[in-house]
Amino acid sequence: MGILYDDDVVIIRQSEKEGDPSVITVNCPDKTGLGCDLCRIILFFGLSIVRGDVSTDGKWCYLVFWVVGKSTTRWGLLKKRLVEACPSCSSASGLSYYRAESQPPRPPDVFLLKLSCHDRKGLLHDVTSVLCELELAIKKVKVSTTPDGSVIDLFFITDTRELLHTNKRKEDTFDHLKAVMGNTMLSCEIEMVGPEITACSAECSFLPAAITENILPLEIPDELPSSLTSTSVSVNMDNSLSPGHTLVQIVCQDHKGLLYDIMRTLKDYNIQISYGRFSTNRGRACDIDLFLTQTDGKKIVDPSKQKALSSRLEMELVRPLRVATVSRGPDTELLVANPVELSGKGRPLVFHDITLSLKMLHTCIFSAEIRRRMIGDREFEVYRVLLDEGEGLAVPRSKIEEQVWKMLMGWKQ
Repeated sequence: MGILYDDDVVIIRQSEKEGDPSVITVNCPDKTGLGCDLCRIILFFGLSIVRGDVSTDGKWCYLVFWVVGKSTTRWGLLKKRLVEACPSCSSASGLSYYRAESQPPRPPDVFLLKLSCHDRKGLLHDVTSVLCELELAIKKVKVSTTPDGSVIDLFFITDTRELLHTNKRKEDTFDHLKAVMGNTMLSCEIEMVGPEITACSAECSFLPAAITENILPLEIPDELPSSLTSTSVSVNMDNSLSPGHTLVQIVCQDHKGLLYDIMRTLKDYNIQISYGRFSTNRGRACDIDLFLTQTDGKKIVDPSKQKALSSRLEMELVRPLRVATVSRGPDTELLVANPVELSGKGRPLVFHDITLSLKMLHTCIFSAEIRRRMIGDREFEVYRVLLDEGEGLAVPRSKIEEQVWKMLMGWKQ
């Protein structure tokens, strides 16, 4: 069972009828966190998981995801990325021999994309969409508007395809950006940056303590706006129904990336799923049953560990992201906080969804930045967007918060 053709690792059966789910089957050696990595990729491709089955014996796993999403999904590329996420393999004579990871992967090269252009509504979202389409991941961004009305965008990006060091890939990126921006583009430069530049860009800008406490709490506050939370979250743990596993039963409201939020939490706690089933019902209600073990293969019997895991799961399902608007002097600033996995990976498409929401609200962006910040023992990706109010903010702050939240959660606007 240790030898597989690449085509056998991931099988995708596309739906024949519009509205029906497509089915993704993954059959490969297991590793802790594999489900999280696969769900993150599926989320990046704009697909929603409406049903899922996971089973493993600790060495080999079998996962099935029923997904719905865009008609423009690049299924071939999705399959390639899913195969790459499975335990690494070496090829010989058309066969793939799977082996355990011998060493951690090398961090990807970081590039600085410098854009100068004339400003217009929705420009930042259009640029972000192009980068997502090209699989250029935005690690950090600094956007500012000059007194003459032009915009300078600094994107620190990595290339999933690992080709951005080539002239062809750079030219392709320029052509895609030019096609979207047209004559508004003044200049475009792409260069690799060294670790000293990356480290400098990682220095966190100041966030007032009041803001930190309000939007980045490590526990669920007593009172939260109902429009900025998921409702009816129930997490129950039981050790009596299985002789070798802890059963976790979750009932909650569906949202975009729900299964990813559960999987990343279990990955951070180094918990393994032996068997799991996920399904959505009408009205966005979800039922999840997970049979779990610790890395030693035993149940979770320590009450403190049970409480910690249960509380974290509830927190991540009630507020998978944090959204708030605050005053920054006389102006309005939108803040979005996204928990980062212990592996260093963040939730995909957050900046894309933020900029899309503001574009739909006809709200202009004066400046924006993405930085990572440690709060307690957890790392967050913090998005700070200063809104261009002109003669006054036409859209109420509460409306901006609600629309951004709904976009991030995948709920109807």
